[in-house]
Amino acid sequence: MCHEHPRLDDIIARIYDAALDSMLWPGALEAIAELVNGQVGGLLVKDQVHKCVNARWHSGADPHYMQLYEQTYSQLGPVATSLFCDVGRVVGIPDLMPYKQFCQGRFYQEWARPQGWVDVAVAVLDKTQDGCAYLSMARDESSGMVDDEMRRRMALVAPHVQRAVLIGKTIDFQQAAAATFTEILDDLSFGLFLVDARGSLVHANAVGHEMLAVGDLLRAAGSRLIAVDAQVDQALRETVAAAGHGDGDIGTRGIALPLTAHNDQRYVAHVLPLTSGARQSARATYAATAALFVRKAAMEYPSRAEIIGKTYHLTPAELRVLFGIVQIGGVPEVAAALGVADATIKTHVSRLFEKTGTGRQADLVRLVAGFSMPLAS
Repeated sequence: MCHEHPRLDDIIARIYDAALDSMLWPGALEAIAELVNGQVGGLLVKDQVHKCVNARWHSGADPHYMQLYEQTYSQLGPVATSLFCDVGRVVGIPDLMPYKQFCQGRFYQEWARPQGWVDVAVAVLDKTQDGCAYLSMARDESSGMVDDEMRRRMALVAPHVQRAVLIGKTIDFQQAAAATFTEILDDLSFGLFLVDARGSLVHANAVGHEMLAVGDLLRAAGSRLIAVDAQVDQALRETVAAAGHGDGDIGTRGIALPLTAHNDQRYVAHVLPLTSGARQSARATYAATAALFVRKAAMEYPSRAEIIGKTYHLTPAELRVLFGIVQIGGVPEVAAALGVADATIKTHVSRLFEKTGTGRQADLVRLVAGFSMPLAS
């Protein structure tokens, strides 16, 4: 697709540089917004524990409205009050909730509308038990609603943003400059391997050498780095070879490669291309075209909203009302936040009582609280 969008290679390079230096995210988001004809870009995290959405990085946003978002409206928007779709799928507001209902709610009337926003394209990047990370691109009236072309262009960059976010979370350099990458390899607490386009191992940090010595996950056969699992090894070879051709070619390959040790401990590996941008410092030093990061996999569980919805066969509207009761308050408050009549909320609450076997709003709050721990009965 790079021939269709001449700047795509540069945008992808910016995204991967931001994996090593998070201060580069605003510039990367600005470039993505220009590509998809959006006005405001965000790299945001839905915090299920604190019931809000945090704007970790953004570009093009009015500082005043971002302050209002953090103080009030992060809890009222369609992302905060709706269920998420699969990782990687690009959706607009009408996919998350009825658009008429969105326009009647406080989030639109008091926050989005004054800024001229009409729609937001959202791509989920990572889902855990505590929430999820996502890429968002807002559109104003001049650009119109999220359309197929915007979805297609978002889909071009979303896998690269997803990989960069996961690698950034793994590295946690605390905003260290990308130029220091080659200086701190041996101080990292996870396995890091530098390879060339043929998969030959050219450098490993101390933890990486320990992994090779054990031989549970990876081993060195001759000069080549090999995954013990044959299927993972095939995926690794394809991903590393693609990285050798440039940042854009790696695409969706090997975003998260699963590795399992003999004691059933699970690990995950991520491949970062080193062929352009500030990451070329590592390539110049080690003659490497890709970096492989290997860490223990954190246990992840479906969000409690998904579990509750499936357990009690709730509709999306019923789930919105249920979490509105938990997060906002009683019927009048939820009705005002969602921009609907009190009678509508009361109808949904009655159905919630029937489906969950409860009889009071306090029981609904306790029900949701019971799903907070993964092993709750």
